[in-house]
Amino acid sequence: MAGYRKLGRTSDQRKAMLRNLVTALLEHDKIMTTGTRAKEAQSIAEKMITLGKRGDLHARRQALAYINKEDVVKKLFDEIAPKYKDKNGGYTRILKVAPRRGDGAEIVLLELV
Repeated sequence: MAGYRKLGRTSDQRKAMLRNLVTALLEHDKIMTTGTRAKEAQSIAEKMITLGKRGDLHARRQALAYINKEDVVKKLFDEIAPKYKDKNGGYTRILKVAPRRGDGAEIVLLELV
């Protein structure tokens, strides 16, 4: 199926979950989650960092429309994006950690490079 993963949720739950994952990733620089969630959050986080690299007012407002916390947007534009000014993509990395104990789901570490 082309497009995106449904992750077993309704569209509003899925969007809220991904917004929270991206906000947490940008706030803490790394998060532990399942593999499929990480792959979806990774693409959105890279788009947010690209907005941060643009740095204009419109990009800041677009980031504020997606990210829940204003201080995280400030961190994105002031600290995170300048680190990647010479890099074209590949701002995040997924490292496999272990299977989850309860159901065996693949747990990964999603972090900023």
